[in-house]
Parts: sequence; structure tokens; C-alpha cells
Amino acid sequence: MTDSALVHGTWEPHPAARWEDGFLSGNGHHGALVFGDPNDERVVVTHHTLVRPNGRDTRPPQLADGIPALQDRLLAGDTTAAESFTDGRPLQWVQPFHPAFQVRLRHSPGESPDYRRDVDFATGVVSTTCAGRTSRVFVSRADDVIVQQISGPGLTLDIDLDHRLPGAPAGLGVGHGAVLTPEGALLSLRARYPDSDRVCTGVTLLAVTGGTTTLTPPGAHIEGARSVLLLTRVHRHTGELDVVAQGRALRDLLTGYDELLDRHAALHRTAYERVTLDLAADPAERALPGSELLKRPRSAALLERLFAAGRYHLLSASGLFPPRLTGLWTGDWNTAWSGAFTNDANLNLQTASAAAAALPEVTQAHANLIHRQLPDWRDNARAVFGTRGAVAPAHTDGESGHSYHFSREYPLHLWTAGADWLLKPLVDHDETHGTRDPRTAAALAEAALFYEDFLTRTDEDGRLVVVPSYSPENRPANASWGTLNAAMDLSAARHALLTSAAYHPGPDADRWRALADRLPAHRINADGALAEWAWPGLEDSYDHRHLSHLYGVWPLDEITPYDTPELAAAAHRALELRGAENDSAHGHLHHALIAARLRDGDRVAHALGQVLDGDFFHASLMSAHYPNRNVYNADAAHTLPAVLIEMLVQSTPGRLVLLPALPTAYPDGALHGVRTRFGAELNLTWTRDGATVVIRPGRTQRVELRTSSGAESLHLVAGEDHVLTLRAW
Repeated sequence: MTDSALVHGTWEPHPAARWEDGFLSGNGHHGALVFGDPNDERVVVTHHTLVRPNGRDTRPPQLADGIPALQDRLLAGDTTAAESFTDGRPLQWVQPFHPAFQVRLRHSPGESPDYRRDVDFATGVVSTTCAGRTSRVFVSRADDVIVQQISGPGLTLDIDLDHRLPGAPAGLGVGHGAVLTPEGALLSLRARYPDSDRVCTGVTLLAVTGGTTTLTPPGAHIEGARSVLLLTRVHRHTGELDVVAQGRALRDLLTGYDELLDRHAALHRTAYERVTLDLAADPAERALPGSELLKRPRSAALLERLFAAGRYHLLSASGLFPPRLTGLWTGDWNTAWSGAFTNDANLNLQTASAAAAALPEVTQAHANLIHRQLPDWRDNARAVFGTRGAVAPAHTDGESGHSYHFSREYPLHLWTAGADWLLKPLVDHDETHGTRDPRTAAALAEAALFYEDFLTRTDEDGRLVVVPSYSPENRPANASWGTLNAAMDLSAARHALLTSAAYHPGPDADRWRALADRLPAHRINADGALAEWAWPGLEDSYDHRHLSHLYGVWPLDEITPYDTPELAAAAHRALELRGAENDSAHGHLHHALIAARLRDGDRVAHALGQVLDGDFFHASLMSAHYPNRNVYNADAAHTLPAVLIEMLVQSTPGRLVLLPALPTAYPDGALHGVRTRFGAELNLTWTRDGATVVIRPGRTQRVELRTSSGAESLHLVAGEDHVLTLRAW
């Protein structure tokens, strides 16, 4: 098995009639979604900052004065006490993410022989060939611009910027501009949001080789050209935007297409190629177009391609921010759930592979979102709970980090575990790279300060009580949503306090460790399962898409088969009893991640099968939220690589677990370049007869090795390869 045999891209022999099937490119700021008829090519332009003003009130609810009374009622057994704990406002969604416009290229009608479209994951280039012409699109990481080139003999086409996309509001104030400059035509589109002073403006510079350019407002007509190069940017702003100045900025980038691509590819390719997965797939299946491969849901070639596509799309969606519910792309203004960053499950699931799959770019994007919004998290703690420190919201549009999206059925303003949950990937990054980012340390301290002020109530045994408490997005079978001692809250409080102590040795650390020691243990219910609520008498509701109560298993290391076998067995029982509710893709893959930590390869295979058999993937290899490609959503696409890594390699700062949950369907394979949390790069190759592991440590240390044969100690020396041969696994 060699990396050169792998397919690092996908292709289709037919055009994408639906935007959902369009191939994707992005640099974490701008996105490009390429689809359309061969004679009417469309590139939908997106940007992470494009959210539509909706008049929402972003203030967190001023509820702190009512916390003591609410705590009294809940502790006294009033199971519905939290239902009225709001400021009376109706549910407000965050500002919805939307596309900017589409760049349309209309060719003279005619036959389209030899049609083919491709996306190259290693470069981010989306290509279309037909009728002797080629169109290539990528989004530059080096220059933050969408680059499009059309080449061929005697090109005749019309180009314009078109705002008419599904769901575009009727009150959108649209203006177009078209001027000729010495470098070529400069097209602009300005769209003012209804009832707002905010504006979205796009600018495209056309540089034509050969032929003539004629303005045909709002677009341009090209006649007899050999090639056309388009550079596009979009801006969200208030006031006026100097389009001419933006045109000059694009002009300053004008070089040949190859030079633009080389600058971009040096950054993108380096990141994409760090990690590869080879499942010894059939070469004939590897050669199939994606839509045909999707008809073979148990094919190893499909899983290889989805792994590669998932890392590609995750990298492409991450920069200014991490991925939204739709990644960085949408062709419709009516994005489901506002295309938000949904923090209580989806965001961390999508970015779950970042540390192990060697994508620090993704973690940096995740950190960007957190550090921009930390002041708002402080406001949430003060307004809702009357404490110092920070409380993260469950939803955000990227602008406001305030908790204002809540209702009776979703009392998301009561969720206190969010800061720890969102900071955990930054801690993983620090462990992987052997660093301690001072910004992460400061944010962790804010989480610990919140718990110092918040954890003041105790039970009859003197243990601290998390009250009010909320387990996203579930409720006990015999109580309302806002309640006491949700398992996720207990795990988060313990982890935040102990991790903050590790980052801040000294008196603060002693105080935080002492507070963590006073938290109650998890509860095992009458079914032998780890209870979602540790408070006595609260009954579990098993049929739910979220698995918040198993936070201690994944991504934390609080509950493991090695250190806490009794709790691990109870967690496994909880997983067995968990239903799929509405078949959300994130629920199935969250289930798989936890099953992998609990060494259950059969359950990992089943959860993967639910997604692979459920028709969750579009021809673009971007995914849907529900089966049968219902609701465009990046959860499955971005989370799947993490599942495949976790079933093969798991690590902590002091432990390496090899092949813990490999499904029997994949008896041969290789995973190269994966990173561990003890600072090593690792290559794993396995067959039916055994496995070989090459560990390249960056730090000298001793770690525990866990395999199916048991445990042993490894002494790793920085800079020296350590080779292991496993006879059985």
C-alpha cells in the first residue's frame, strides 16, 4: 500500500444541476461553490462574515438576581422551576448565514461533449472541461481571493454577478457597476440588507488574453479570447465601499494563473498532505466518480475518499472562523438553523480530528472564534448567573457571543459546560505540540473563576451541586429541561478546574483542585447505565440524538476502560440504550466516537453504517443532516475523519492506544502522519496478520502502550524513530 495509489480528489461525468452537488473550494474566509450547466457556469461566492441582520436582541438575559430562588426551588424538588426562568423574550435565532451572489458565465448554446468536472483535494482546484474549454476555480490561502480561469480557443461568453439565489429577500437593495480599466472589466454588486445600514459588496476583475471585452451592464461580453482570468472578493460593511480601490487591490494581484496557484498551493497542499488513510481499496472502485462510489456504501474506496474529502473540506472551511453548520458554503439564503456555529455538539464534532489529523489551521480558526467572543462570555456569566468568569453560548453567528438563543424547550442559557467543551480542542492542541498558549491558559482561568462563584450549593452529603443544570438538548423522563447535576456539567466542571490548575500552578491551582474534589461522582442507574443526571430520582430519556452525558468518555479522558473500568462499563451500557431519535448524522458519528473510546469496533461499524447506508452524502461529498440528503450540513463530512482515526489510534499525554476499535470489514490498511497528544508523529500499517507502527517522537518521555494484548511501557527519545511490531490486534 502506498500513498501514490490513493485518490486525492473526486470527479463527476455530469454537471451539477443542484447547488448541493457543486464542488467546493475555500480558504477559511471566502468560499466558492461551483455548479451549473456547461453553457451557464455558476460560482456561488460565500464568506464567513455574511450573516443577515434580523433585528435580534443580543443582550444576555439579566437573570442573576433570580438564581438563588431558582436553586432553592430545584433543590426542593420543583421539577419545572426553570421553565419560567427567562426574561420573557421569544426565541431568537442568530443572524442567518447566506451566500453573497453567483458569478455567472454564459457560453453560446451548443453541444457539450466530453464533459467532466473534478476537484483536486491537494490543491483546492475545481475544474470543468467540455467542448475544448477548461474552467478552473480555487480560493487562494495566500491572497484571499477567488481565482477563476476559463481557457480555450475563441472563447465567447457573457459574465455577470447575479444576486438572484434561492431565498434572497425581496427587500434586498441591489446595485450593479461595470467599468473598463486598463487591466480589464471591473464588475461590482452591492446589496443592502432590508431595514439595515449593512451592505454586502462583491468586486470581480476580468483580465482577458486575446479577443475583445465590451461592457454590457451589469456585466461584460468577451469575444474571441484565449483565456479569461477572474479575481473576486466580497466584503460585508457599513457605509460606502470604494469599489475602485478594491479593483486596484485586485489589480495588484494580477499575475498568471499558475503563479497565483503556486502561492496558494504551497500553503494548502502542505496542510492537506500531512495525513493519509489507505484501506487497501479496489483500484477499479477508486477510479469511480463519487456519485457511483456512493452507491457502494460498504466500499473501502468510499471510506478512503470520504476521509480525504472530509479533511479537505474541513481545512477549506477553517480560517477566520471554524466551520459553520454548512461549513463555509450555501447556495440558499434560508440556511437551516441559521447556518450558525452550534456549540453544544456540532462545532466540536466537526473539528474533532484537528489535532490528530495534523490540521492546526483548524484549531487556530476555532481559537479565533473563542478569543473574539470571550468578552461576551464574561457578560453571560455576570448577567445570567451573577458570577465572574465566562459562560459560552450554545449558538453564535460569529459576531455575538452572548447567550440569547433560548426557550422553554431549549433553555440553552442554563448550559454552563460550554466554555470547557469549547476549550478542550485548544488543550488538545497544546498537548500535541508541547506548548501552553497563554490565551488558552487565560480562558481556562475564566472558566475556573465561574465555577468558583457558581458552585455554592451542596447536597445532604456535603457534595457540591450543579444547579441549575442542563444536558444538551435532552430532559429527564420525569422532569423538565433545567434541573440538577447533569453528567456533562459534572465532567466539564471537574475538567475545567483541574486543567486550569495544571496551567496555573500556585494558590489558584490548590483552590481549584479542592473545589473539583468536592464535586459528586457520576451515578449508575437501575439499568446499569451511566445516568445522564446524577441527581437521585431523575430518570433517563434514552431516545435522543445528543450524547452529552458521555462527555467524560469522549473527548475527555475521565472515563476509560483502563483507569475506570466500572464507569466505562456503565458508559457502554448507556451507549447501548441510546436511541438515534431523528437519525441526525452528528448523533450517529458522536456515537461512533464514544464507541471507539470504549473499544467497541462492532458498534463503531454500525454507527458508520447508519451514515453510509443512509444516503447522507451529496455528489460533492458534502453531507446532509438527515438521511436521503435532507438539509445541507457539514457534520457528517467533517466528523467522519475523526471517527476513522479514533478507531485506529488514540492518545493522551501519557498513553498510546493502537487499533482499539477496528471494524472487521477493514482488515488491511495504513494511516500515515497522525499526531499524538504526547508529541509524536505516527505511521500505522496493519494486515490480517499483525501491524507495524513507526513512532517519531518530538519529546523524550515514557508512555503506556495499550493493545489487545495488554499494556506495556515505551521509552521514547526525541528524534529517534521507535518501531513496533504487533503480532495480534
